[in-house]
Amino acid sequence: MTEQIICSGFGGQGVMSLGQLLAYAGMLENKEVSWLPSYGPEMRGGTANCSVIVSESLIGSPVITNDATCAIVMNKPSLIKFEKNILPGGKLLINSSLIEDKATRDDVEVYYVDANAIAAECGTDKAANMVMLGAYLELTGVVSVDSVKQAFLKVFGERKAHLLPLNELALAKGAEAVRK
Repeated sequence: MTEQIICSGFGGQGVMSLGQLLAYAGMLENKEVSWLPSYGPEMRGGTANCSVIVSESLIGSPVITNDATCAIVMNKPSLIKFEKNILPGGKLLINSSLIEDKATRDDVEVYYVDANAIAAECGTDKAANMVMLGAYLELTGVVSVDSVKQAFLKVFGERKAHLLPLNELALAKGAEAVRK
């Protein structure tokens, strides 16, 4: 089992955090992991993406080119840039709150998740990344939700522990969105 995920959006949408949580959760489950961030020139508001690999075997390179098993895209520029990088049969998760366009490929599984609206229902639109992560975990099971919860405390520390219940809710609502 090797999952190669591209997480992409504007700076400030939490795509780096999404990737870090996924990689850290994989580490907690004794899997091989890689997290490779890439920032646009502006940081917040600019483009940001990261490549995450979670594998049962050694990882030769952290670079994902045209062999992603999944892309999680939070904005239209990300859809345009990364849709082509997914392997046939892979998954494409689109934040339909910000992206009205439909996927152009018919050889991948496409999921439209109204992430910003679902996050707002949870209490803050800042949790849209967690909604998308919950959807991804529901579809793949690459790591457990419990591992992500543990990773949350490691990545964000005890001073953000009070935000864990809100993020747990966002994960659950994201999973629910792709179950329908």
